[in-house]
Amino acid sequence: MTEHLRSTLGAALVCGALLCAAATEQAQAQASTVQVGDYIVAVVNQELLTAREIDQRMSAVRDAALRAGAEVPPPDEFRRKVIDTMLDERAQMSYARDLGVKIDEVEVERAVLNVAAQNQMTPVQLRARLVQEGMDYTRFRNNLRDQILVDRAREREMQIRIRITDADIDTLLEKKRQQSGGKPEYNVAQILVTVPDGASDAVVGERRARAEAALTRVKAGESFEAVALEMSDDVNKATGGAMGLRALDRLPDVFAERVRDLQTGELSPTLLRTGAGFHVLKLQERRDVAAFTVVQTHARHILLRVTPQVDQMTAARRLMDYKRQIASGANSFERLAQEHSEDGSAQQGGDLGWTSPGTFVPEFEEPMNALPIGGVSDPIASRFGVHLIRVDERRQSALDAKQEREQARSLLREERYPIALAEWNRELRARAYVELREPPQ
Repeated sequence: MTEHLRSTLGAALVCGALLCAAATEQAQAQASTVQVGDYIVAVVNQELLTAREIDQRMSAVRDAALRAGAEVPPPDEFRRKVIDTMLDERAQMSYARDLGVKIDEVEVERAVLNVAAQNQMTPVQLRARLVQEGMDYTRFRNNLRDQILVDRAREREMQIRIRITDADIDTLLEKKRQQSGGKPEYNVAQILVTVPDGASDAVVGERRARAEAALTRVKAGESFEAVALEMSDDVNKATGGAMGLRALDRLPDVFAERVRDLQTGELSPTLLRTGAGFHVLKLQERRDVAAFTVVQTHARHILLRVTPQVDQMTAARRLMDYKRQIASGANSFERLAQEHSEDGSAQQGGDLGWTSPGTFVPEFEEPMNALPIGGVSDPIASRFGVHLIRVDERRQSALDAKQEREQARSLLREERYPIALAEWNRELRARAYVELREPPQ
């Protein structure tokens, strides 16, 4: 089984999006729901798994694999893998129900709206499609509710199981920097008091005293830049004595030795004597090689909030009308945002500025990331309301230190997630009552 097909299986088996929800129904734990000609393949605690559901899931996964260009295993192996994963799902569902978490109607309605948007349908068209698929709308909503419930329980469990320490993050960042082959850069500032060649001891002493006075003033809290402008003989004194960012091997060896272990903003505690004279050194900035770069997005949105007077469907219809106006040239995104958007970005034409991954909630960020530059989304529901999104620009950007650590944490979590999930599934299956049934004769 190829890795590509494994990921295809995983996507379809976890479900939660598109009309896969209709094709891969969750059992409702009542034997009376089993249709004529169908039969129960397994019982996991109080959750049922039927032959019809398995066949539907296999069909959905097979279609997805073919679209992705992946190979499907031989029929018997394929069926075993699908059943095994569906048994894991049922065990997760049983666990999620036992937690007693409640999913409110607003969340379910948002999920329905997003399923419609992701399939480029209106909610009315979605309901018609469900009828064609033989799926009752109430059952469809219940399936989505169950999927949200399982997702929430799974994420809760993964938060507990996946522990990432600061040492783990430090190790990964160092590894990434070494792989990049780059070197840290240092911006060193100096106050230079020159000593002429062949100067007498008296002149050397006078110049040393001048440099010591400069060092003392900076240590006492005066601005390094102001003291440099007043007392330094360096050609860079007008810019505070800063030499600009350079790798250590592009600095004089004696400078490199002094600043190598300094922290950003730290002053070398003693004078440095060279052939040029006496130096007061300060490390203005140390810039480590970027361990990560990310794609930043510059987007705009129009937000309509959901109220007792304006439900999600009404907001979505209004936004679809705005999208048609934009597409026809009858109106601009910016003007519609200024006139109708219900958040602080309205005055700027819905401008959200440059943002890095993780800035927005997933239900907003994922469809935003799927848009091409210049693309306008269908209405997207989030916990804040319903949005119309346009992507204006994208760029590759290095992260600051805090963002790098968050990126490293996310990467480590992503790497450890499959292992933690497999371990959890094994434990759930070990604790669960699982009854496998033979097909009727």
